[in-house]
Amino acid sequence: MACNNIITIARQFGSGGREIGEALSKELGIKFYDKELISIAAKESGVDPEVFDNVDEKAANSLLYSLSMGLYSFSSTYSSGQLPVNDRLYLLQHKIIKQLASEEPCIFVGRCADYVLRDRNDVVKVFIYADMDYRVKRAVELKGIKESKAEQTVVKTDKSRANYYNFYSGKKWGQAENYDLCINRTKLTAKQVVDIIVGYIDVIN
Repeated sequence: MACNNIITIARQFGSGGREIGEALSKELGIKFYDKELISIAAKESGVDPEVFDNVDEKAANSLLYSLSMGLYSFSSTYSSGQLPVNDRLYLLQHKIIKQLASEEPCIFVGRCADYVLRDRNDVVKVFIYADMDYRVKRAVELKGIKESKAEQTVVKTDKSRANYYNFYSGKKWGQAENYDLCINRTKLTAKQVVDIIVGYIDVIN
């Protein structure tokens, strides 16, 4: 089926946000962007993708100050080197997300995409979460994290994602009012979650 919407997926670590995004992409026949945004940003800026990958979805401390003081704008040169790499990546991804969304329907995972596209009326904003036991199990089985460190990794990654979102958006990550759908996928397969999202899109369209 065709889709005329942009879909953003925020997700707790281990809840399967990328898996759901990929399945949704196949179901709807639209493009999907997650880590792919890092590659695009690296290509546009000339920065080593590994450098960006190390700071992906991690907040720095200077961007809001720079913007408030008029020291930086979205039209400035990204290679200026005046900002930490975290902020440079955020600004690049902000630009890329807007550009891609203007070209065709697509799916974005993470990177504050729901906030970046807040002025559009064709965005479906989804938050995927799951019980801790479920996420710990996935962390061990699918990501190869040691069982003794799995829960700590889940909590730490969620905190990092929350800090990133809260810092750059000024909103609270995971708060229901920021999304159209909040789905607990603990008892659901990726296909079932996709069906829920597709059903919602059918209703609103």
